Amino acid sequence: MKTHLFPKGLLVAATLSVAACSGGDIRYATPAIEPTVKVSSRYRSLEVVEVTLPTYAATEEIFLQQPDGAIEALGPLWADLPARAMTLQLARDLGAITGATVAPEPWPFRGFSDARVDVRFEEMVATTSGQFRIAGQYFVAPEQEGGERSGSFAIAVPLPEDASASQIAAARGAATLTLAEQIARSGLR
Repeated sequence: MKTHLFPKGLLVAATLSVAACSGGDIRYATPAIEPTVKVSSRYRSLEVVEVTLPTYAATEEIFLQQPDGAIEALGPLWADLPARAMTLQLARDLGAITGATVAPEPWPFRGFSDARVDVRFEEMVATTSGQFRIAGQYFVAPEQEGGERSGSFAIAVPLPEDASASQIAAARGAATLTLAEQIARSGLR
């Protein structure tokens, strides 16, 4: 049996390299906020299409927009990919607000949902000026022909000066909940 010996320094360097790659990342989840608004929906079931985000906002990194407009990584990471997390939150919030059966795509039930909700973000960023902003468009497409609706949104949630990553995560949750309320009021009645 042939045995290979590694130089001690190489083995230590390899171990430190693996240790540096595994762990050490600080991640922040968006805390759940229970909706208090109730809005009746014309649809009994809704499928929420995975949201689309600007390139910078679709990554794991939490970004902060500087006064000169530059968007820079803050350092900590989101606990989940933002598109997935925001899609799941929209589905949960729309279900709680409307009482409808709501699920993210792909539709997990037999048959089809009564309508699909598609949200496309053009902005999702925390700013050094004390706001968390989201903006974009939403589309509601019923399974049956006719009744399509769309609208735009621009939502700003206040942030404290020098906001922490956990405060930014909470603001993202509040902004997404406000968006769900707006879609329920304007797109699902």
